[in-house]
Amino acid sequence: MRYVLYSLILLLMSCEDKKSSTITTPKAVETSTEKETIQQTDTIKKEEREFPLLTEKNAMDFFLEYEKVNPENKVRLTTDYGEIDILLYPKTKFHRANFIFLTKQGYFDNTQFYRVINNFMIQAGNTDDPKVKRKRRKIGKYLLPKDTKRGYRHHRGTISMPSSDIDNPHKLASPYEFFIIQNPRGEYRLDGDYTIFGKVIRGMSVVDKIAAVETDNADWPLKNIYIQKVEIIK
Repeated sequence: MRYVLYSLILLLMSCEDKKSSTITTPKAVETSTEKETIQQTDTIKKEEREFPLLTEKNAMDFFLEYEKVNPENKVRLTTDYGEIDILLYPKTKFHRANFIFLTKQGYFDNTQFYRVINNFMIQAGNTDDPKVKRKRRKIGKYLLPKDTKRGYRHHRGTISMPSSDIDNPHKLASPYEFFIIQNPRGEYRLDGDYTIFGKVIRGMSVVDKIAAVETDNADWPLKNIYIQKVEIIK
């Protein structure tokens, strides 16, 4: 009888040991999984950055290579007032490549026409939306050189790149912004100061509608006008 009782005690102790072992094992698996998840997340973060952070030092070299493998030259702006199709010029290759690059990064989506002057031009590519500001920080801070001796002039429908106002005596181009000439007579006084890199090939009626909206004293439309998206077209 004592032998049977002793055997039962040993059997119960053995079962408890197995339960304890079973309880601790999943913790080790979870820890291993957590490490794998962290490693996978780090890998994804590294893979998400397909291009370097652009600066004054590396931007020109980057676009020199980028333009060779990204030859697209037509884009469509879908705005609150309709579509505007733009043809980008091959001669101003850095500015064309820059616009295609920003388009493919989705930078212009949800930006605004933030400066509108009727019978002059409409300017876009900026906004007070924090999401767009974060996009800029991710892409980088850089300027592009002027490229004004290609024979292009500021006719109606011309798309040109404004210069940065900060510490910029040479009027280097601000890569995140652009303006479209709306004046039927053109704006030839701008020739030589701002880089022309394309023209509107469809949608000047949309440009006219945007130019006609009411603005405040700073030429900002009283009602926000968004570029809903910019996409590459054939």
